[in-house]
Amino acid sequence: MSVQATAAEMVAPGKGILAADESIATMSARLEKAGVAPTEENRRAYRELLVTTPGLADGISGVILCDETFRQSTSDGQTFPAALAGAGLLPGIKVDTGAKPLAGAPGEKVTEGLDGLRERLTEYAGLGARFAKWRAVIVIGDGRPGSWARRANAHALARYAGLCQEAGVVPIVEPEVLMDGEHSMAACAAATTATLVDVFAELREAGVALAGAVLKPNMVVPGKSSGELADPEQVAKATVATLRGVVPEEVAGIAFLSGGQPVTQATENLAAMQGFDVPWPLTFSFGRALVDPALAAWQGQPERVEAGQDALADRVRCNSAALNGGELARDDVA
Repeated sequence: MSVQATAAEMVAPGKGILAADESIATMSARLEKAGVAPTEENRRAYRELLVTTPGLADGISGVILCDETFRQSTSDGQTFPAALAGAGLLPGIKVDTGAKPLAGAPGEKVTEGLDGLRERLTEYAGLGARFAKWRAVIVIGDGRPGSWARRANAHALARYAGLCQEAGVVPIVEPEVLMDGEHSMAACAAATTATLVDVFAELREAGVALAGAVLKPNMVVPGKSSGELADPEQVAKATVATLRGVVPEEVAGIAFLSGGQPVTQATENLAAMQGFDVPWPLTFSFGRALVDPALAAWQGQPERVEAGQDALADRVRCNSAALNGGELARDDVA
């Protein structure tokens, strides 16, 4: 199947993408916070709870996993990619190795992981990966983001995307402008615009087929510590206006990250965007906004697996409803 066909499947009507690709350190910290021992087996069991949720494919097209989970197996002996494919879900893999301090740009980062990526993508494709993800981190504040940080991250995203398509894997291109900070909503819009301009310039230069790529951006929201409030209509209007100005029409789709927004707020903002006339599907690729309730319900107890799956299924239903009209989803998350 071509990358264009796979990308279209990833953003199919009424479906989003589940991000279950936290690093070992991040996942272990979240397990500890939930009162669960941060062991390899508990990380595996938690991811199995997620991917074996009954009916998950009704509202989810694919699941992003980290390297550890991608190589593990479910309780019945299937590899995770095989279990996903058997459930009608596309297996995805996070391939970056994290954001590190960028030389010459104090307080800013660049995502690493390009060394050996061609070979790793070939291996992942052989193991069943249909798409991949690479996250760039962009900060706002004190003159940031600077042009050097934006260009460095855009260049890395373009090289990654080109290698993905060479391997027959769809790239999710994720330039996240963080909501951490005291910046205004207008500052978020400006930083997001500047970042996306650089990203698409580099993608074009690298010859990336945009119809075979999915963009995973942040929503345009005020900084978490700004004190500024924005309702879903304001977020939707600002976000869509920003994207319209810089995202080429041929991009396969836009799957928003939740970025640490409260669970229901991310869904309400997503719902409010659905009434706009745009050339791409606007869907979701949420992590915490989908899985946090599942982790809280599970608590690491085998007898509570069904409760965890019910919590995930509920959040998936709410976000799928958001894509199919919006108002129903708002009633669901009130």
